[in-house]
Amino acid sequence: MPRIMIVDDDIMIRKMLRITFEDEGFDVEEAPDGEIAIKLFDQAPVDLIIMDLIMPHKDGIETICDIQYKHPSVKIIAISGGIRNSPGSFLTVAERIGACRSFKKPVDRQQLIAAVQDELGITT
Repeated sequence: MPRIMIVDDDIMIRKMLRITFEDEGFDVEEAPDGEIAIKLFDQAPVDLIIMDLIMPHKDGIETICDIQYKHPSVKIIAISGGIRNSPGSFLTVAERIGACRSFKKPVDRQQLIAAVQDELGITT
């Protein structure tokens, strides 16, 4: 089964998504921010990344740019709850710089599973 990475500074979201995708048979890696995500990815690449956009240390937009520059074939799905501005603006930017899809938090888990399976060409 493909490997995915969940990058989010909220430990509860990471745990919820880890359980969700492990229950679907995926191997799951976690990172609390973009800096750690890039280090982990360089050590052991994954097939798809679910990337929060607003995080400390290295945000999702910068991380998407860095990963896409080095590894343009990796699939990235952006997620964001936004802050002062509407989350849609962050999600639009993420898609323009390389995310294949984006979701506003709170994310519907079934829609996210379907998106991951679709992006990875997994038929159920």
